[in-house]
Amino acid sequence: MKKFRKVGVGGTFDELHRGHRVLLAKAFKIGERVAVGLCSDEFVKKLGKPHVTASYEERLKELKAFLGDLGVVERAEVVPLNDQFGTTLSGGCIEALVVSEETKPIAVRINDKRREVGLPPLEIVTVLMVPSENCAPISTTRIRKGEMDREGRLLKNCGKR
Repeated sequence: MKKFRKVGVGGTFDELHRGHRVLLAKAFKIGERVAVGLCSDEFVKKLGKPHVTASYEERLKELKAFLGDLGVVERAEVVPLNDQFGTTLSGGCIEALVVSEETKPIAVRINDKRREVGLPPLEIVTVLMVPSENCAPISTTRIRKGEMDREGRLLKNCGKR
């Protein structure tokens, strides 16, 4: 049985890696329905990523394919994210946010802003970062640098002991 009627999860989801898949799977495990915020190309530019990022359309296609593989397409609502708040300040039916340790401060900021506008805070469900072979978190930046693949397997010597 699901814990929440609707949860939110968001991200760039570039180079959809094992960490992203764990985060998304957790959202669908605890939510009957899941609003998946996918950063727009304009928002990605504002984030100042230290690498090239695939286009929104490419990331959306890969995300939808993963949701299909997971068998949850009918429970998902993919929406473009144009800022860190998305639809969380509109008082809709999202009850919880699923975030990584890295993005938890954004969820805290969202709840602060919700309180300011008279909305109740959302429950924050934090997922641990998924480690690579050398125990550092899997990240799109490290994948884009050629250090690891999407499963966290190291592709070149980058401090593995």
